[in-house]
Amino acid sequence: MKALLLIKSFLLISLVSFSTNSFAQAENEKDGPLKILIHITNGPENPTTAALGFLVAKTAVEEGHTVMLFLAGDAVQLLRNDVLDNLAGLGTGKLRDHYDSIVRSGGKFYLSGMSSKARGLTEADLKDKPYEFALPKVLLQLSIDSDRMFVY
Repeated sequence: MKALLLIKSFLLISLVSFSTNSFAQAENEKDGPLKILIHITNGPENPTTAALGFLVAKTAVEEGHTVMLFLAGDAVQLLRNDVLDNLAGLGTGKLRDHYDSIVRSGGKFYLSGMSSKARGLTEADLKDKPYEFALPKVLLQLSIDSDRMFVY
């Protein structure tokens, strides 16, 4: 009797687990490109992590996804030409290469206006770059609207 009850319990647990897993997979499947938000707060002081965020963004646009990057804190300095030209992460590549690929593929850059002002980043520093100064409410809305979000 106990053996039969144990078998029935096992079968019930297996069925529930399988059903839950199938539902979760169906919820996560989406046809076509995804909207991906990359939020970067690490700047030149942490080159490997900063370059990794750009590498993931580059990979996503090359795979055909829509990519938006929101740079905040020290990360706003990553768009200065001297930083773009000289920063390379350990095993994560050159920032300039990633940036150029993202721009060519239509990636969009949002910069925290407050972080930019606090770090002396000006429109002259950003000349000819595709960017928009944004407030925290924009970051919140982008995260809500995105299919996936990565933080570096």
